[in-house]
Amino acid sequence: MNENYDADRLPGDLSLVVVRLARRLRGRRGTKSVSLTQLSALNTLHHEGPMTPGALAMAERVQPPSMTRVIASLTELGMVRREPHPTDGRQAIVTLAERGIDAISAELAAREEWLSRRLAELTPDERETLEKVVGIMDKIIRGDDDVDEIAPDSAMGTVGGRGYRLTRTA
Repeated sequence: MNENYDADRLPGDLSLVVVRLARRLRGRRGTKSVSLTQLSALNTLHHEGPMTPGALAMAERVQPPSMTRVIASLTELGMVRREPHPTDGRQAIVTLAERGIDAISAELAAREEWLSRRLAELTPDERETLEKVVGIMDKIIRGDDDVDEIAPDSAMGTVGGRGYRLTRTA
């Protein structure tokens, strides 16, 4: 770190740069057919796999009634499906539909295309530093203080567990 940098500034500077990066990435949205809230729910389903509405609400850190409205709107748009829970008849499982997969794919492609161009402008050392930063940021995001806010996958009702990727089937 720069020896003239005031370490007390780091939390504020880091927060600001993350917000600015998020804003730039949002500006590259491939489709405007869904809100950012809907897009976030779709993205969670894409990365975590099918899950109950309650688990999705917990993962998105919103109240269940709010997630119920999001799921209803995404169902109406044909982007998600509600299917019966395999073991609990009172529950449903929310899965990405083909149209939801298409929306997420378009979003990711647009953001990654812009970010790839920007990363190509950096030196190899800068890119290597960013690779390390990704791991550090992930560690910060998954810190212990989140344990009380979000239950583990098994308690959240996910189907398929972490890292489950949806793929198209013919």
